[in-house]
Amino acid sequence: MMNRLHPLSVTKQAKVLGISRGSVYYHPKPISEYDQGLMTRMDRLHMAWPFAGARMLRDLLRQEGFAVGRKHVGTLMRRMGLEALYQKPKTTQRHPAHQVYPYLLRHLAITRVNHVWAMDVTYLSMAKGFVYLVAVVDWATRRVLAWRVSITMDVQFCLDAVEEAIERYGRPDIMNTDQGSQFTSHGFTGLLKAQGIRISMDGRGAWRDNVFVERLWRSVKYEEVYLHAYDSVAEARAGVARYFQFYNSRRPHSSLTSQTPDHVYFQSQPHPRAA
Repeated sequence: MMNRLHPLSVTKQAKVLGISRGSVYYHPKPISEYDQGLMTRMDRLHMAWPFAGARMLRDLLRQEGFAVGRKHVGTLMRRMGLEALYQKPKTTQRHPAHQVYPYLLRHLAITRVNHVWAMDVTYLSMAKGFVYLVAVVDWATRRVLAWRVSITMDVQFCLDAVEEAIERYGRPDIMNTDQGSQFTSHGFTGLLKAQGIRISMDGRGAWRDNVFVERLWRSVKYEEVYLHAYDSVAEARAGVARYFQFYNSRRPHSSLTSQTPDHVYFQSQPHPRAA
């Protein structure tokens, strides 16, 4: 992502991408096996009880024999990108220097293809370590249009996913995300503006805004990730690719009257740009 041979200085490249200069030079420390086990179990508990915050997760972990405190649970939750789904003053960690855009979907009837796309990032556990997954989803048909797996939760893999979705399927009218620093970064919002896409962001305290994508993450994890202990990033990427192929083309959805996302998407738009 960063090119040290580029005419732009590292400082200016970091500013354009919406990341701190310090993160460019930072070399992450390896996570202990104990913390990896904690994070894997926390992920499953979060999927089962998404309303559980740091205190409740601490108590649930202690019931299972983990000796852990609330502060450490909170630290791991931030690293994993987990947020308890309940109304609270601040629902996501955003960059204080980045602009936040209004939520445009309230009372909006979303019934056609490429009207609204949604994006989010989630944590995927592996046998050792973890990766992050971002997906671009068509709101009306639930179809996953593009996705990326990354070992860091930065803006570049989000940009790559959006660019692929636009290249293959055209542009949506609206892109909806949360207020995470990846989505409020100048690089991300600049790309959407350049494409003429209106930007919508979930509001503070509006915890229901993200439930739509949370359902996708629940399906991915229970139907794929938790069934396989990925040994490498390559295995994780292959597993996610296999699952999204099934999810789009074979898995029936009750919200789509038991049809598949592929069927509804391509029936509504018979000649998309994708092959």
